[in-house]
Amino acid sequence: MKYVAAFLMAKLANDTPSVEDVKNILSSVDCAVDEEKLALFMKETEGKNVNELIVEGSKKMASFGGGGGGGGAAPAAAAAGGGAAAAPAAKAEAPPSEEDDDMGFGLFD
Repeated sequence: MKYVAAFLMAKLANDTPSVEDVKNILSSVDCAVDEEKLALFMKETEGKNVNELIVEGSKKMASFGGGGGGGGAAPAAAAAGGGAAAAPAAKAEAPPSEEDDDMGFGLFD
């Protein structure tokens, strides 16, 4: 994905970005470049319309589905009237989480 992102950024400045353009962008954020992968990416995109590639890729991504989905529906409320009253649930206080520990310093100290 880093090659795609850098390529698209380079495309904003230059209609035909070069390998060097992509490398310059990646090196500006201290990102390692795999020469072989970058060369393959550049070969695969050479002479192709980027907008058409994005549309084609979006269609392929649509076939993956919609992600994790939500949790199950909440149970229906009990019918009003007749029947025994539900006992109130005992609310136990949860012990403090280790995540809440600020490790001896605060965000703005």
